Amino acid sequence: MKKIVVFLLVLNALTIRSYAQQQVADTTLVMQFASLVHDYGTIVKGSDGTCEFKFSNAGKTPLLIQNVSASCGCTVPEWTREPVQPGKSGSIKVKYNTAIIAGFAKTITVVSNAKNSPVILTIKGVVTDTVANGSK
Repeated sequence: MKKIVVFLLVLNALTIRSYAQQQVADTTLVMQFASLVHDYGTIVKGSDGTCEFKFSNAGKTPLLIQNVSASCGCTVPEWTREPVQPGKSGSIKVKYNTAIIAGFAKTITVVSNAKNSPVILTIKGVVTDTVANGSK
């Protein structure tokens, strides 16, 4: 009986180890971004705070974005949910809430199955209550 229990434990451990290895990021897969930083410059309160980060799959297997998270609730990301095939591209759209008058620098963390995961994207700028020529 002890031999059977030991055999089953060893078999279970090998199965778990094999499954865990399949979940490791692909070492040949690279997520390439055109830019890691978007600078809004000076924008007026209430302006459209949307920008887009474009990326491509520089690997030989499908790229899967597992999660995209912003450093605060004032920044909302949307991303390509389908697998991005080799040589194809996708995007991550980010909307910043421009209702607060202040300078800002926020990060967006992109987790994928690529070897360069996670990737940190940055948005920055200054929200003002006046237009560029100084009038309200």
